[in-house]
Amino acid sequence: MIRELDTVVLTHDDRVHGLKAGDIGAVVHTYEDGSAFEVEFVTAQGATVALLTLRVADIRPMHNMEILHARDLAPMAA
Repeated sequence: MIRELDTVVLTHDDRVHGLKAGDIGAVVHTYEDGSAFEVEFVTAQGATVALLTLRVADIRPMHNMEILHARDLAPMAA
């Protein structure tokens, strides 16, 4: 079960926001019926990259034995 403040993993690329499957986000809101979540993705300095409304199929909980990975965020097209 995914709850507010959980760390979650994106399951697919989101080209609009420059996100890739495997990127880490934080659940900042869970809708009452549990079918959708507001998830914030941030840079290492804490700047918000995207705040997205995502469904259960779009994210998964982080597993205890996973390791975090750093990558450069591709520049956004103007």
